[in-house]
Amino acid sequence: MIVWIIFIVAILVFLALDLGVFNKTPHIISSKEAGKWTAIWVAMSVAFSGVIYWLYLNKFIENPTDIKPEVASIKYITGYLIELSLSIDNIFIIAIIFSSFKIPQKYQHRVLFWGILGAIVFRGLMIFFGVILINKVSWMTYIFGGFLLFTAAKMLFTKDEDDFKPKDSFIYKVLGKFIPISTHINGEHFFIKENNINHATPLFVALIVIEVMDVLFALDSVPAILAITSDPFLVFSSNIFAILGLRSMYFFLANMLAKFSYLEYSLIAILTFVGLKMLIPHDWIEIPEWVSLAFIALSLLIGIVVSLQKSKNDQENKPARDEE
Repeated sequence: MIVWIIFIVAILVFLALDLGVFNKTPHIISSKEAGKWTAIWVAMSVAFSGVIYWLYLNKFIENPTDIKPEVASIKYITGYLIELSLSIDNIFIIAIIFSSFKIPQKYQHRVLFWGILGAIVFRGLMIFFGVILINKVSWMTYIFGGFLLFTAAKMLFTKDEDDFKPKDSFIYKVLGKFIPISTHINGEHFFIKENNINHATPLFVALIVIEVMDVLFALDSVPAILAITSDPFLVFSSNIFAILGLRSMYFFLANMLAKFSYLEYSLIAILTFVGLKMLIPHDWIEIPEWVSLAFIALSLLIGIVVSLQKSKNDQENKPARDEE
């Protein structure tokens, strides 16, 4: 329990420093700044696998299944890569939400900051109940596995993201029934007074929509990581580090999403793999941890390389088409 407390306190300290020191003054985050913070968060996340090894080696974490330290580290890295890869679609939706509500770039970081606090709480609850279900109900793994395969098939054959309109969403309409919604943005405030009545600003509306969308995305990502391990600390820590790096990754990738057009197929491959991993009984085939890690890393690498190559070819062919 003490390790859990220290970990959560450390995360809260990082977030406090982020908002209170590094981003105290609202400003437009450049691609260079976002790239630097993305590198820092990825480095910290990978380095934490060493902490995982040390914690499990010295038995500081309750370990009923007796996971070996090196296996725990691999499971953590694998889970982190899954969460990070599934965040790509989340970034795309966040960009649509900010554009729909016309949120200025210098205030977007504040919205994402408070969104992450909510995401930590909701992810924690979903992981808690997900682990209980996996451990208490043996056939729940097949439900999760089937759901992941369904999600992969849906991603392959439909393009729901293109039709998502935040202002027409159920969330927006329900929120409007509880509090009047203003179209005016007053600095970084979430609420303003108009005619002596409190109104929610577009920043608050965007925050709520992002929060709900994150919960929906977690319905895919949490079962996916539970296919790798049902150890609560490994699942929670890998989720949290992926979420913490999501903000800087958003500012780094938001303007380059079109370049990664084939990355979605990598996500489909990963969801299919972990879904099948949950459906195949361990008595039949026991897939080594390094195989899972290698497959996920290779899928992401192939998706990135192919996407960048396609983007490069399109840029090279564009002048020729323009001349015609």
